Amino acid sequence: MVKALAIDVGSTSVRTALVDTAGNVSCVHQAPLTVSTPRPGEVELDALEIWDLVVDLATRTLAEGGACDVVGVTNQRATTVIFDPATGEPVGPALSWQDLRTVIDCLIFQGQGLRLAPNQSGTKIKWLVEHSRRPARELKFSTIESWITWHLSDGSVHVTDQSNAAVTGLVSLDATSWDANALELLGLDPSMMPTIVPTIAAHARASVLEGSPPIFALVGDQSASLFGQCCVGHGVKITFGTGAMLDMIDAARAPETMTALASGCFPIVVRSDAQGVLWGIEAIALAAGSCIEWLRDSLGLISSAAQSEELATSVNSSEGVWFVPALSGLGTPKWDFGARGGFFGITRGSTRAHLVRAVLEGIAHRGADLVEAAQRETKTTIDEIRVDGGMTVNKFFVQSFANFTGIKVTVSREREATTRGAGLMALVGAGHLAPSDVEQLWEPLEVFLPELGNEQRSHGRDTWSAMVARVEKTIPDLSTVQF
Repeated sequence: MVKALAIDVGSTSVRTALVDTAGNVSCVHQAPLTVSTPRPGEVELDALEIWDLVVDLATRTLAEGGACDVVGVTNQRATTVIFDPATGEPVGPALSWQDLRTVIDCLIFQGQGLRLAPNQSGTKIKWLVEHSRRPARELKFSTIESWITWHLSDGSVHVTDQSNAAVTGLVSLDATSWDANALELLGLDPSMMPTIVPTIAAHARASVLEGSPPIFALVGDQSASLFGQCCVGHGVKITFGTGAMLDMIDAARAPETMTALASGCFPIVVRSDAQGVLWGIEAIALAAGSCIEWLRDSLGLISSAAQSEELATSVNSSEGVWFVPALSGLGTPKWDFGARGGFFGITRGSTRAHLVRAVLEGIAHRGADLVEAAQRETKTTIDEIRVDGGMTVNKFFVQSFANFTGIKVTVSREREATTRGAGLMALVGAGHLAPSDVEQLWEPLEVFLPELGNEQRSHGRDTWSAMVARVEKTIPDLSTVQF
């Protein structure tokens, strides 16, 4: 059977696997990334570590499963690497998409008519170039899939695909070229920028891997997850990982702006090929699984992520305790980078079980916020949401999400659908599968139906909205950033 090597660089780990034409994922190897937070709001990665892990894990996957026919690469989007092309060495840390150090820069450029978010690449590039103390013309910018492809091809190809380019804040309206005005305002040399290419195409040969297999897919993680959950011509999914990302195919229209829409959603490239671009929208909650990590690692309220479900189901309700997961601000529908998380309704009788349950319910409410925003934006009614990501192991959480949306929720068999999607895209690009074949591969692991009545759901959502209002503009200056 024809197989693709999928390389998946996420926010906290690197994963490699083989994906075959039946959609099976095998020979999985995974390792954590070193994530550094030198100061509050700063999140750094080591680009060389990322590359070393990719090579090591890919070698292990191929040693276990045999040679691959094609390669697909998927990645955390907007994470920014600046490197010296003469040496292939980065000139500073990789700034994660979660890094907020350039939020003041975003405010400054907003005043000059350039709307950028701190979780986009634009101001991160500027910061890294300035701190490198090197002329911009001597350096190259890469997002993570671009960085990996540069090294897989032994430095012969410097490209980024349209799904990644579209979320840098620096592209033209059709996502085919860089915005010259944005580059000029940021003081960036056009020679730094990778060539923008389609998501699905013959990009290069991975000459550093045995057999030099061709790379046929480069794709941002959320678009890969959408494809991995077999949303090909239509459909909507949410990945509940570090954050929560809703992605929905909206092929009926091309965007009129690449900045945030009135609904708080924003345009994305779902995928592209020689025939053109398939457009969609995205809605984001900036904190989801990171809240569970916070409960475990910082507060010590749980010893493992799995314990959150056990504690949540040990009580019948949160007893009036609410939690708004805005640890790094609010995303869709209100992009408020100055909002901060909060517990409300705590009494002397509140226990850690009540607090943990409130956190899970708060994340589920944020998921419902994303769904409502997507329905407003597209003027459609969503009747099924496909979900993946580590949090979907938690049945209490997924049921809460179904309850708060009032919509059927189907859980992906492959929790890391990004990996599957990258492999399937590469197989489509090489002609081993048709997109219609991918649609037929959907077999959910579980189905959750809402269990709340409309009145109870509506009351809960109204109360939730009031709680969110209480955390808005905690840091007013940061709340003025728009993109």
